[in-house]
Amino acid sequence: MINHIKELIKRGNYAVKLHTRKKMIERSIKIEEVKEAIKNGEIIEEYLDDKPLPSYLIYGRTKYNRPIHVLVGVNEDMAAIITVYEPEEEKWLDYRRRKR
Repeated sequence: MINHIKELIKRGNYAVKLHTRKKMIERSIKIEEVKEAIKNGEIIEEYLDDKPLPSYLIYGRTKYNRPIHVLVGVNEDMAAIITVYEPEEEKWLDYRRRKR
């Protein structure tokens, strides 16, 4: 699935909701960083029962080594970027697994 998501992003077949764009501005995350994180990323969690689309939490790093989490809803033709944030170290093990 990660390769499918990467290809959708590469082709420009993605959408970012207005709410997500506002949060990205608040968090000082640029769309280029989101695309870099996905390009270099891996799926760390799957939410296959999410509606209206199954979604995937991707962990990746920007070219400046900034860790980013991107939640992406996906179908055959489109990726919907749902939320984007810089993960907090105290909540994640190696940014890949949630601390219990």
